[in-house]
Amino acid sequence: MVYVTGDMHGEWGRFKAKELRNFGAADTLIVCGDFGFIWDGSRRERSVLRKMAALPYTVAFVDGCHENFELLEQYPKMKWKGGSVHKIAGNIIHLCRGQIFTIEEHTYFTFGGGHSQDYDYRADTEHWWRQERPTQQEIAAAIHRLSLQGNDIDYVITHEPPASLKDCLGIDTRERLEVHAFFDDMIQACTYRKWFFGKCHLNKYIPVKFYAVFDKILPVTVKNTDIR
Repeated sequence: MVYVTGDMHGEWGRFKAKELRNFGAADTLIVCGDFGFIWDGSRRERSVLRKMAALPYTVAFVDGCHENFELLEQYPKMKWKGGSVHKIAGNIIHLCRGQIFTIEEHTYFTFGGGHSQDYDYRADTEHWWRQERPTQQEIAAAIHRLSLQGNDIDYVITHEPPASLKDCLGIDTRERLEVHAFFDDMIQACTYRKWFFGKCHLNKYIPVKFYAVFDKILPVTVKNTDIR
């Protein structure tokens, strides 16, 4: 079974949730960005990653705005279920941008990255990386990959929401990146069942196909009423 959750920001306690106790080798937990366990490369962080790698299920994540991209890009790249990933350790994988994965006979389009809400505070520090912002090349490659798929996927996993949802979510609309417009174009061009995203630190269903997810752990088969 495939499940999704939102921004973790390196909080190990999130893996102690009761919903995860019965997860097994056939299960996959996808984090919608701001995974946060690839941050400083410290001994403590490495210890936490070893504990995570010992979990019986797969932990997969798209990147958000609070990742150390210099560290993340040092991990080896490999193919997993039809798309490119960074292999972190054991069962932990980073789902690269613009990829399409086939998990349990369903297709998942993944696209991480975005804009840090705390950019003004972090921009001049060693804790902000330009790589958080998707490039035109990454977006073009994603458009091409979707076209090869006939613009038809089952599930979309992103960190940022489409621009058209930002107002109704009550989040800052001043900084709009090209990726936000790309996501709005996807709404019109693509066929998909559900779209899950993190970023907003809330659990909310937005009719008819969108799910903001934070600390809940939702099966991709979630019913609309389960997240309100």
